[in-house]
Amino acid sequence: MNRLPNWIKFLCGAVIISSLFLPVRAWADDDEDPPARVARMNYAQGSVSFQPGGEGDWVEAVPNRPLTTGDNLWTDKNSRSELHVGSTAIRLSSETSLTFLALDDRSIQLRLADGTVMLHVRHLDDDDTIEVDTPNLAFQIQRNGEYRVDVDADGHTTTVDVIQGRGEAIGGGQNYTVVANQEAIFSGDDELSYDINQLPRPDAFDNWALERDRREDRADSANYVSREMTGYEDLDDYGRWSYTANYGPVWVPTHVAVGWAPYRYGHWVWVAPWGWTWVDDEPWGFAPFHYGRWCQVGGGWAWVPGPVVIRPVYAPALVAFVGGGGGFHFSLSLGGGPGVAWFPLGPGEVFVPAYHVSRGYVNQVNVTNTVVNVTRVTNVYNYYTVNRNTNMTRITYANQGARNAVTAVSRETFVNARPVARNVVQVQQREIEQAQVTHETGVAPGRPSVIGTGRPTRIAPPSAVANRRVVTERTPAAPTVPLSQRQDPLVARPSRPVTPMANRPEAGNDRPNPPVTMGNKPARDNENDRPNPPATMGNKPARDNERPNQPAPRPEWTAPRPQGTPAVPVRPESQRPEPQRPEASRPEEPRAPEMRNPQTRNEDRSQPESPHPLTRPAPPVQPKSDRQAQDQETKQHQWQQQRERPTPPPKAERAPQPKREEPSKPKKDEPKGSKPN
Repeated sequence: MNRLPNWIKFLCGAVIISSLFLPVRAWADDDEDPPARVARMNYAQGSVSFQPGGEGDWVEAVPNRPLTTGDNLWTDKNSRSELHVGSTAIRLSSETSLTFLALDDRSIQLRLADGTVMLHVRHLDDDDTIEVDTPNLAFQIQRNGEYRVDVDADGHTTTVDVIQGRGEAIGGGQNYTVVANQEAIFSGDDELSYDINQLPRPDAFDNWALERDRREDRADSANYVSREMTGYEDLDDYGRWSYTANYGPVWVPTHVAVGWAPYRYGHWVWVAPWGWTWVDDEPWGFAPFHYGRWCQVGGGWAWVPGPVVIRPVYAPALVAFVGGGGGFHFSLSLGGGPGVAWFPLGPGEVFVPAYHVSRGYVNQVNVTNTVVNVTRVTNVYNYYTVNRNTNMTRITYANQGARNAVTAVSRETFVNARPVARNVVQVQQREIEQAQVTHETGVAPGRPSVIGTGRPTRIAPPSAVANRRVVTERTPAAPTVPLSQRQDPLVARPSRPVTPMANRPEAGNDRPNPPVTMGNKPARDNENDRPNPPATMGNKPARDNERPNQPAPRPEWTAPRPQGTPAVPVRPESQRPEPQRPEASRPEEPRAPEMRNPQTRNEDRSQPESPHPLTRPAPPVQPKSDRQAQDQETKQHQWQQQRERPTPPPKAERAPQPKREEPSKPKKDEPKGSKPN
């Protein structure tokens, strides 16, 4: 038998190895899979308000609550906040209104109706999209870097500062490239006028953002986990890294309360499309509760982050639920009434989603968060779905019988987002060890489950800002439907089984292999075997290639708006608000959105109406006239000449606005979330 040439062997090996490093989202071709990432507010100073997508009430923003498509934030006067989506930092200045029009595995689309936002983009793949939509343009980020976008009070002017990087502004039928060290000012609505200036000197907000970036640059935790793991940046200040023989590097929290246990000091909320989601009270309490696993080391708890992969998959809570013999609608006896109990999953134990997902998603959410063999993932998944009525060998969980591991509360505490630690119910250890383990709670959510623990507040964006439309280049998702109007079966039947693997179309051969760990050997079948310590990802620069045009993001899995449901109000162009801010008030009575004149559409490019009433598609980009091309050339030359001039004066702060009505209770000056440096 003839041997293959060495070059053919080398080529085949290179192809196989490179396929293992495909992005995490490469598995997904199921429209029902939820996003693999979310946003997290990790810092708040002053008054920051939050409005869950689809719900009308504003509440005080609570750190660590996952944010996703449809959610709204408002930072009031003299307030700031910081969000993270993986390694991307989003910082809001005073009097800023921000909405997540889309947030999924490959796109971040922000509606900036008013105020100032800064973005630090550390990693941007070729098929990633980050877009900031303002009342007169859509700005798309094309490279890693630092960006600042300002919208003036009346919504007629957008200022884009590219400190580092490169982006494209689209609006008024034209597109404008903005490069590093440029400040571009765009004025107008249907037609834009613009100027290019040298970057002004940093103001207080710029300096604060720069200091926050330096804090992340020094993060020691980036040596142990991926920077794309949302929440990693706060681990250094509240714990220490150690090494164990069984699990390799682990993180141990310091200064926790006596009797502390994972998933006990916090509360449960309902966040679609994942369902029941844990929100921890600790300022570091995000990454250890949505990635990795927990174990007991030396009589205390330690977090095992799992393999270092490019993009770990977010999970709402990596726990297993326990209950009596009531099937999946279990009713653990707690003081004479039904209750809910749970414990953290240990290393190598399989997380089985209660929400509807594809086969590939189940593999990915496990292999990116713990060292486990895919065969074991399939066996455990089928145990809870296909073989639930057979006499299979019971699955053993390390933390079910561990001391101080199981937490139990009443259903009222669970559904109403009450603090768990204050309402823990004691259950006998024998009852816990004999209880049936499940991946579902059997508990339907209520409106308090969606609102969470944030206190109602009257601090909200003015009506003129809340109802202001923005220009979009990408088609956004439709508005989130309120919980009371959803037809999602997970809401109506929270204990319904997810589609088992065996009943799904087999797609094992057409899916990529799970992502390998950076520097680790493949997982072993024995969950007690010691994995190799994960290697660091390093700080390799992301690719600078510009992204190709992206298809529109898929809409969020929500029911269509029922007939008769009022639309979000839209203010016609002829009734634009004056530059002066009105007093804060609740949104006006909604009325139907305006329809664009179909004659303005380009015949060569379809411009359907936006599914979101607070957005309007950007007019198709037209070829530049000779005059426009000459004007841009002249302004670019002027900017080049400005770079030779002395340093410009400091950037002026936003002009003071008329004082709005303050809440009856005075604001707190102490920041929430992680402590500032």
